[in-house]
Amino acid sequence: MKEKRYDYLIVGAGLFGSVFAHEMTNRGKKCLVIDKRDHLGGNVYCEEKEGINVHKYGAHIFHTNDKKIWDYVNQFATFNNYINSPLSLSKGKLYNLPFNMNTFYQLWGTKTPQEAKKIIDEQIAQYGVKSPQNLEEQALSLVGKDIYETFIKAYTEKQWGKKATELPAFIIKRLPVRYTYNNNYFNDIYQGIPIGGYNVIINGLLDGVDTKTGVDFFEDRIELESLADKIVYTGKIDEFFGYKHGYLEYRSLRFEHELHDIENYQGNAVVNYNDASYAFTRIIEHKHFEFGKQDKTIITKEYPENWDRSKEAYYPINNSRNQEIFKKYKKESQQLEGVIFGGRLAEYRYYDMHQIIASSLVKVEEISKIKPQ
Repeated sequence: MKEKRYDYLIVGAGLFGSVFAHEMTNRGKKCLVIDKRDHLGGNVYCEEKEGINVHKYGAHIFHTNDKKIWDYVNQFATFNNYINSPLSLSKGKLYNLPFNMNTFYQLWGTKTPQEAKKIIDEQIAQYGVKSPQNLEEQALSLVGKDIYETFIKAYTEKQWGKKATELPAFIIKRLPVRYTYNNNYFNDIYQGIPIGGYNVIINGLLDGVDTKTGVDFFEDRIELESLADKIVYTGKIDEFFGYKHGYLEYRSLRFEHELHDIENYQGNAVVNYNDASYAFTRIIEHKHFEFGKQDKTIITKEYPENWDRSKEAYYPINNSRNQEIFKKYKKESQQLEGVIFGGRLAEYRYYDMHQIIASSLVKVEEISKIKPQ
């Protein structure tokens, strides 16, 4: 029998695959990482233009409460002290996010937590329902009418391409309301952006690992599978099994990048555009992630889109129909020896970056404990 050249063929050079490759290489295993895109890093890839690290696939802001994960990523990059404090443009007026005392003052002129809480509680009592049947009812029951109509309704309908009354209630499990003047979007202890962009981390993880870009696993599957003893697959799970149980659904995104010959476009890294009159949901100004002083600036407008197989899959649509289909693929994947499934597409779930890294590290530990037959 022909000896395999690699212990692991890793399909997908995003965070899950890169962490897995790094850890297994450190354990003496030989890995090959492939990706169908023309670069490594998956969705965290940054493209340098005009001295600015552009988050090519949308804003990526690292945040975690897990010191182990924070220490892990700090092996590869130095993080700055960026704090995500987005703004929200609604009906011609700018508001602070997340919902906090600054937001409530801008919305109602309230100055104390008691005043703001009284308004919210009264609106919940008036507009909320005991058993919400859709997203609109859920939001009204959590934060009342003013916050829902100003910040949630139009934005969410753009994001999902459906009316709020047609979306399931479970999409919004909770809506954080803060009765403090605190614009820090995340509650996590550790936050920041890697200085030099996320490529610094990916390059560190894949240092010494064989990689190939512009390679579509499905176009040369038999030959690629013959290269390694085992496969780590991070792509769409339904595609791996030839869509035999049906197609899983996603929401996609389209990014329009613009170079502006000015130093500062919007004064903040992230501004949400709530109103339906704007087709995009937000504008990212990348230089503010790293406190840039460049003469020019680059912005990205983010447009949610209906997904089809020609587009990138970003957000799984976790309704009951898709979960039933996914269960069939998951069951089949668990019975398949020699293939490890990991990451948001292979697990059909939304992951933050720290969660993907943790998931990959756990998988490596699980495999490393298994004794060879």
